[in-house]
Amino acid sequence: MPIGIVSTGVYIPSHSMSAEEIAGASNVPLHVVKDKMGITKKPIPGPNDHTVQMGIWAAQDALKRGQVDPKSIDCVIYIGEEHKEYPLWTAAIKTQEEIGAYHAWGFDIALRCGTTILALKLAKSLMLSDDSIETVLLAGGYRNSDFIDYTNERTRFMFNLGAGGAAMILKKNHDVNALLESDLMTDGSFSEDVVVPVGGTKTPLTKELLMSGAYKLDVLDPEGMKKRLEQKSMQNFLKVIRHSLSKSGYTEHDISFLAILHMKKSAHNYVLNELGLSEDQSIYLHEYGHIGQMDQIISLQLAEQQGKLKQGDIVVLVSAGIGYAWGATTIKWGSE
Repeated sequence: MPIGIVSTGVYIPSHSMSAEEIAGASNVPLHVVKDKMGITKKPIPGPNDHTVQMGIWAAQDALKRGQVDPKSIDCVIYIGEEHKEYPLWTAAIKTQEEIGAYHAWGFDIALRCGTTILALKLAKSLMLSDDSIETVLLAGGYRNSDFIDYTNERTRFMFNLGAGGAAMILKKNHDVNALLESDLMTDGSFSEDVVVPVGGTKTPLTKELLMSGAYKLDVLDPEGMKKRLEQKSMQNFLKVIRHSLSKSGYTEHDISFLAILHMKKSAHNYVLNELGLSEDQSIYLHEYGHIGQMDQIISLQLAEQQGKLKQGDIVVLVSAGIGYAWGATTIKWGSE
């Protein structure tokens, strides 16, 4: 039973932070920001760019692009971040209401920057196991850049965090842009390496902690994390890509386009080189930075708009998320 991608949607704030501004705020040399970190600019939230709202705008874009009646949606899965308008709040239900998906039910999921890949796997499973689910919307927003302290050297690898929203509509018995198989890996040895150290039950937020800026993202064991991650990260990227392809009946030699999250340029090039891909077979998001789990949908939509996707292409979406999680999904682009 084919499950296909009907459309995608993206919302990018009009406000941005330039490489020069990042360099000035962090005292990192400009050439390092541009050439090593791979950022020329990144979107940052304006006063009305709240997390879930950006996901709602992206969902409305997907509905318009796919000419989908929101009342035909059966399930809404929120794929955005936990940092949103209110704590302890189910964003999918708000999204459902705002877009007019009155016949749907919804829920939130979280796997940091791996959430979109998880949602694709979960949505496909739901659609195959439940006859009542024909159309699923994935939507969410991201603005974890709010938690970046540019003077904290330990979080330098997260200076690329930006803001935006993305959405995707999936439909059963839709033989266009077929959603094939996904592969996910998690490694709990990294589970407490990157955290917001205050504001939870261990260390409740106080006025003093708020004033000191302790609510920002931090790395508790930077040297240990770097050493352990270097041994695993790139290999796990490649592993989930290859496993997703193998489950789908393909190999890395079949890849036409790789929709990959934003990371430092050398790591991006390493993945492409290992898979035998050219730079034209991916998009380096140097004008977007890392918008978390939105990167894969943004890359896919950009590729479609730039004419990089053609009938029968094998497309792989790949992600990595703090925690640590790696995931990939294979898509056969075009119609059967």
